[in-house]
Amino acid sequence: MSGKLQDRVVIVSGAGSVGPGWGNGKAAAVLYARAGARVLAVDMNPDAAAETASIIAGEGGTAETFTADVSKTDRVEAMVEACLDRFGRIDVLHNNVGVVAPKPTAELSDAEWDRFHDVNLKSMFLTCRTVLPVMERNEFRMDADGRKIGRGAIVNVASIAGIRWLGVPYIHYSVTKGAILPLTRTIAVEYAARGIRANAILPGLMDTPMVVKPLKETYGGGDLARMAEARDAQCPTGYMGDGWDVGHAAVFLASDDARYITGAELAVDGGFSARAA
Repeated sequence: MSGKLQDRVVIVSGAGSVGPGWGNGKAAAVLYARAGARVLAVDMNPDAAAETASIIAGEGGTAETFTADVSKTDRVEAMVEACLDRFGRIDVLHNNVGVVAPKPTAELSDAEWDRFHDVNLKSMFLTCRTVLPVMERNEFRMDADGRKIGRGAIVNVASIAGIRWLGVPYIHYSVTKGAILPLTRTIAVEYAARGIRANAILPGLMDTPMVVKPLKETYGGGDLARMAEARDAQCPTGYMGDGWDVGHAAVFLASDDARYITGAELAVDGGFSARAA
């Protein structure tokens, strides 16, 4: 354990995994705990959250679970109250909730458009809105140079789909992930003088359980090996990233190593977004 986040309290929304393996939220929650943090693992699926918390506990860390649909105001408020009841404070908010499904623009229904906005975007607004006043109550800490730091940090997981065409028709996903960026920048500037930082991570093509079901037909005609091969070939590195890559970036942004970083958009994409075409 690095101790970079020793005794800090982290809420991870979307801390479970939708299938076998390591999703972004699950890996981030475990890495936060390995850095010394106490974690509230939040997910709509209580079994998925419990699995993540069990892994953390098995490694000697501290984790509690909470079941919530974070696109609902009352559940977000209950989540924050539960965290305060169990841990007494909130130092880091990690927003990882998201859904993806390919569909041509002209075939989208109103309900599908609204669902993606609720899950991918509204949820982040609600969690930030509810957690920010709590973070403002945290004490400032002084660094070795006498500067005030560390009342809170927010890490929002967006996607390079919000800034690049990835070869898949999912305008509802791209629009909602893209909108996370101005949301994050606005919070970063509004709260900078109050000691709260906000940054976004933009994962590229990742090898996580979330992409298997919705994208296997688009990429590989239902063949998972072909899908992985096709997605690997799109990456400048020749291979996809994974949940651990996103998790390590999140721990950095949440820690004092990133004390002067706020409003940033960190692409974790193996160079995908740096490529012209």
